[in-house]
Amino acid sequence: MRKNIKLTALAATATALALGLTACGSSSDPSSAKADGGKADESKPLVIAASPSPHADVLNFVKDKLAAKEGLKLEVKEFTDYVLPNTATEQSQVDGNYFQHKPYLDDFNKKNNTHVVPVVNVHLEPLGLYSKKIEAIGDIKAGQTIAVPNDTTNEGRALQLLAANNLITLKEGVGTSAKLSDITDKKGLEFKELEAATVPRALNDVDAAIINGNYALEAKLSPAKDALVLEKAEGNPYANFLAVKDGNQNDPRIQKLAKLLNSDEVKKFIEEKYQGSVVPAFGAPATS
Repeated sequence: MRKNIKLTALAATATALALGLTACGSSSDPSSAKADGGKADESKPLVIAASPSPHADVLNFVKDKLAAKEGLKLEVKEFTDYVLPNTATEQSQVDGNYFQHKPYLDDFNKKNNTHVVPVVNVHLEPLGLYSKKIEAIGDIKAGQTIAVPNDTTNEGRALQLLAANNLITLKEGVGTSAKLSDITDKKGLEFKELEAATVPRALNDVDAAIINGNYALEAKLSPAKDALVLEKAEGNPYANFLAVKDGNQNDPRIQKLAKLLNSDEVKKFIEEKYQGSVVPAFGAPATS
């Protein structure tokens, strides 16, 4: 999960999508994959909601370079938050989305009674700690303030990164669900919780901030070069994936897109464009 669309009001967006988009148990029969019981119309464009970067960048590469040879018409709709892509997918205002990892989706489905499921992993964006005032992680001192994302899964992920680098101590066993209240030793640090999309804009107001990879890229930060510290890629559970409303996994257009997103061409595109700031996460399909 490039700033073409700023959507802030859910009700207004639902109306806009209903107008604008007209012009993740699956069925064993691909021709009846639509959740509403109808048949997928392969002649229609496949509309995928995505964060601007790197998700929309990857999708637009597929659209411009690969889709035609598979007979796929692909339309990319950019969103700048982490809520509306799943809402639009659940309401069938888009055919799927590509912006999130599994812990976030699990939490979202539970809280919102939605039925979005993963289809296939595509890439990993290592979470990073950034600063405009500090040059090395060892320079972080008591009394300084660190901004963290305020959504459940990304805050826990951020706190685990801080704990792994000995900036805080967490209760044993809290895992990725860690909250500020689970910190047993703040080591004199203060924390500011912000919506993930707004954290980069707070860099001038705090001493350091933990920023999601896609938002770092949008803010013209290079995770591989600018981060004081990054998550390790090996064994990381936060791969981003293509997702659809449950029941639509076998839509032939979705299957074509899944194949293309895991192609050698996309792997090369990610490696060359992002130089380690985003890494391919191909392999076994994401699990529901």
